[in-house]
Amino acid sequence: MAKVIKLSAQQTSQFWPVPVVYEDVELLALDKPSGLSVTLLPNQTADEPTLVKLLHAGIAAGRSWAVESGISYLQPVHHLDAEASGLLLFAKTKTAFTTLTNTAGSDQLNRTYLALIQGCPGDDTWEVDLPINPKQAPSGFFRVDDRRGKKSLTKFEVVERYSRWSLIKCRPAFDRPHQIRAHLAVDRMPLAGDPLYRGGLIYLSRLKKNYSIKEGADERPMMSRPALHSETVQITHPATGADLILTCPPPNDFAVTIKYLKRFA
Repeated sequence: MAKVIKLSAQQTSQFWPVPVVYEDVELLALDKPSGLSVTLLPNQTADEPTLVKLLHAGIAAGRSWAVESGISYLQPVHHLDAEASGLLLFAKTKTAFTTLTNTAGSDQLNRTYLALIQGCPGDDTWEVDLPINPKQAPSGFFRVDDRRGKKSLTKFEVVERYSRWSLIKCRPAFDRPHQIRAHLAVDRMPLAGDPLYRGGLIYLSRLKKNYSIKEGADERPMMSRPALHSETVQITHPATGADLILTCPPPNDFAVTIKYLKRFA
């Protein structure tokens, strides 16, 4: 049975079971739930919970998951948007952190995301090579900026096409916040469920003929968050030098949405 780290925030009465995807002496890979920020965002208050804050609190409190694994140091080595789910890699030593963050800051950290996008691309593969401004706009989005932006490249590949949506794989080079979302928005194919970048919601009633909603009930979208999932991370292990490939299947909301798109779209 897979190990699960149980995290909670008393101030917000929230609870997150976070599955461990991989662990060794140097590394810890977690399946981050959507909606939980990795670190504090500019638009958050200091008392709001973040994944790193909750993990560090668990280490300081001597929680069993930390004691059993001998964890006294833990830092994320790459970005993962708060709204996204999936693989997030942590370093358990300062040496591993330095090695991996140097990799994450270049184009040597190989990550693959699954995404559901609005629209159908003209080609099966394409890329967007546009710089992204590292400063977040007041409304929360990041913009493509030729003058002040940092180099950002994302490669895209179609997995499946539906009537008005597409399932794609995204491979970002470098490590910019909102990189995939900003690049897709420039191409006018935003993520499903991503209103920040004008991505629409997917409703079963718009896919399934003769679908009926109970009287007085409001239909909920199939996904109520941006449809982005960190599926694969590939690195050179900082201690052994061996190739390490980690994978993480999408969560239930993502998997069920794909299932119904395949069936009805």
